[in-house]
Amino acid sequence: MMTGKDRFRSGIPHWVHKSVARLDRLLDPYFVRSYSQEGEDLLLRRVLNGQTTGFYVDIGAHHPMRFSNTYHFYMLGWRGINVDAMPGSMELFRKVRPRDINIEAAISETEQVLEYYMMDDPALNGFVSEVNLEIYMKSGRKLLETRPIRTQTMRTLLESHLQGVQEIDFLSVDVEGLDLQVLRSNDWKRFRPRFILTEAFPPSAAEALRQF
Repeated sequence: MMTGKDRFRSGIPHWVHKSVARLDRLLDPYFVRSYSQEGEDLLLRRVLNGQTTGFYVDIGAHHPMRFSNTYHFYMLGWRGINVDAMPGSMELFRKVRPRDINIEAAISETEQVLEYYMMDDPALNGFVSEVNLEIYMKSGRKLLETRPIRTQTMRTLLESHLQGVQEIDFLSVDVEGLDLQVLRSNDWKRFRPRFILTEAFPPSAAEALRQF
């Protein structure tokens, strides 16, 4: 589902976005724009030594630009796979990021049917745990609707869309509390990213993710 702002952005050609970014750099040669929620993309850029080509996998991509851990790299010339379970989410991805493989799909540890929660802020959509849902509601967020959605594993998805030997430079996972389940669903012998970026929410999940 696209908001009015999303529909406006989708009507702007990609070359306009690139031109604006180029103008920013001309006005300030030290300017580097972050699209991530907390600047994670700039940290990754530094770790990757400004690598201008590469391949990413973004599970729980949400939006092609807003809060995106991968759009900064797309603008550098990278490409990759964007995955999000929100119905209709890939319409905007296909317009803004045509070089990427854009997939509307849900990922979990096993193939099953799960209840997908759609909040008033799409960034919070997902297969939300009771703990997360309680946190959202207490912060004033509203639950709009729920839908049963069939999931698949990350292993199955990557097998379907990666041909031959494709090195994955980094994997980004942000699925509102089920990040560990997504990581467990991969075949780590076949698909082993150089770097993994994942959200630790709620905070109690951080230790389990570190041990993984």
